[in-house]
Amino acid sequence: QVQLVESGGGLVQPGGSLRLSCAVSGRIFSIPLMGWYRQPPGKQRELVAQIPSVGNTNYKDSVKGRFTISRDNAKNTVYLQMNNLKPEDTAVYYCFAHVRLNSATNGNRYWGQGTQVTVSS
Repeated sequence: QVQLVESGGGLVQPGGSLRLSCAVSGRIFSIPLMGWYRQPPGKQRELVAQIPSVGNTNYKDSVKGRFTISRDNAKNTVYLQMNNLKPEDTAVYYCFAHVRLNSATNGNRYWGQGTQVTVSS
């Protein structure tokens, strides 16, 4: 059983910062890819950032230069540091992890429960 537990959302004023965390637990062989999606009110879910175990990160254009994704492989945790937040960043943020349970499988994608980020004065 793989579980993803998110933390760090909340209410912040424009220009402020938040740091999201997502810890993955369970019988894990490897996590080739981790990242974050968000779903703004009334809109579809969109990719914000993702980070592979090896290779380059990538970001949604509108968050480049403001958001930074990182991971701690020893803790199976992914982070999203969000700076200079704007009202249009308001959304429910979902972490995901592509998890391999053993060396014989390609793995599956698992999701966190979602955390609300509201940017408002």
